[in-house]
Amino acid sequence: MKYMLLIYSDPANEPVYGTPEFGKMMEGYFKLNEKMQAEGAMLSGEGLKEAETSTTLRVRGGKVETMDGPFAETKEHLGGYYLIDVPDLDAALAYAVQIPSAEYGTVEIRPVMDYNPAP
Repeated sequence: MKYMLLIYSDPANEPVYGTPEFGKMMEGYFKLNEKMQAEGAMLSGEGLKEAETSTTLRVRGGKVETMDGPFAETKEHLGGYYLIDVPDLDAALAYAVQIPSAEYGTVEIRPVMDYNPAP
């Protein structure tokens, strides 16, 4: 079953780029990437640029509206994701708990919708 692991954190609580703490966090990500790839679980994963670089789009009454930045003002921002294929939720949780940002942020584990299930 496919799961999306959505990684949220408050930028104020993240290790600062270039510090030893940032290096340790990134090392944790690299190790987890290698592990999930070696175990055949990782389908894809990426970090995202800061929320301020985003553009939000919506269509209302046939009109397209765009705005800079995220639509909702929240402290925690979506910082990255993993798309994994594992047997069940327990296996997804076992990977999610290893995401370094889980120590100061939140990881949302969500099943991916299967629009063409096997009979």
